[in-house]
Amino acid sequence: MTADPGEGPHVRKLLGAYVLDALPAAESREVARHLRCCDRCTADYAAVAEAAELLALLRAEDLLE
Repeated sequence: MTADPGEGPHVRKLLGAYVLDALPAAESREVARHLRCCDRCTADYAAVAEAAELLALLRAEDLLE
């Protein structure tokens, strides 16, 4: 693993699509495999997943305020 989460084998750029289940199956498996062994990407995944859950709570009226 590299120290920079934006380079090398890290999957940080794919986490949003992964959380939304928008990756092809092979890529999704690759991200899941990586998350099992990379604490930094796993922490980033948790943050992205939490943000997605919070966004799902918004209503259209909330966005107008």
